Amino acid sequence: MSEGTMQRRAQRDGQFDQREQRAERVTRAGGLNRLLAAAVAVPVMLVAAGCSSDSGSGDDAKDTSASTGSGSGADSTASAAPTVQAAAYKTLPEACAVVSKKTLTELVPKGAASGKEGTSSDTAARANCSWSSLANNGVKGSQFRWLNVSLLRFESDATTGDGESQAKTYYAKQVKVSQAVSGAKNVRSEPVAATGDEATSVHYDLKKSEGAFKQQTVVVRVENVVLTLDYNGAGLAGDKAPSAETLTKSAEKAAKEAVAAVQSANGEGGSGSSGTSTKSPSSPSPSGSASSAPSATPSKAPSKAPSKAPSKSASATPGATASKAAAAAPKASASTKS
Repeated sequence: MSEGTMQRRAQRDGQFDQREQRAERVTRAGGLNRLLAAAVAVPVMLVAAGCSSDSGSGDDAKDTSASTGSGSGADSTASAAPTVQAAAYKTLPEACAVVSKKTLTELVPKGAASGKEGTSSDTAARANCSWSSLANNGVKGSQFRWLNVSLLRFESDATTGDGESQAKTYYAKQVKVSQAVSGAKNVRSEPVAATGDEATSVHYDLKKSEGAFKQQTVVVRVENVVLTLDYNGAGLAGDKAPSAETLTKSAEKAAKEAVAAVQSANGEGGSGSSGTSTKSPSSPSPSGSASSAPSATPSKAPSKAPSKAPSKSASATPGATASKAAAAAPKASASTKS
């Protein structure tokens, strides 16, 4: 091969190598450019995705907030405590002052000034007072009288209901208790007009070894207060028995005065009770005994019912003579505990 030919071949080979190198550089540059473009595109995509995500989160937060707010209001409304009508009467009068001195002198002539107030841990909810009288007529015998007034006030409460409804329930039970005294004869019940919102008078005879007793019990409801008045009398040591009609009139008169005292203590009638209602429940059939304490008790008041039912007083009778009668007077009932 000639020298010229070899030179031309070498030139061609050199040119080919240069073209290959340029192609390789171009290829490398194109790949690097694509990598750079991809690297730039990734942050842009990430920023766009982040913005989109933030926008969605805000909407979700708003929806969640709205939902939570709506639910909270509903729960607040649903959990609102139920309300009951406020009790009309907020207090009770002094128990030993509910009957006038004049009336006491008529009912218990020898004991008008010796009222005995029962103990109570809350006198605004429960009160009691009793009087006893023994008039000695010498060889003719003696006359015994006993009077007891019990007051019970019911307060409105979301759990037990309004005070008036509780008083109505207790009133009905007191009437039943008064009609169901063990050994009572000739039991009669009748409504009492113009006395509180509803009132019932119960009368019966009770024969004891000391004598024949005439018992009168007047149960009255005025608004959220229940008043139970017991009045009994007997002729002892040969004296004649008192007139049942006279005792009944006296008991009802005293009951009206006691109702007026309750109203006066609460501002002359509280929230509308005039004390002239003639309503009275139908007389239920006798059941149980007088010593059975009613189950209803006033809310927010001492939970214990009186330890002795008022009508038990008939069983606490005096002895056969004037001196024995004085000793056997129902003093225990005078200190009825709440």
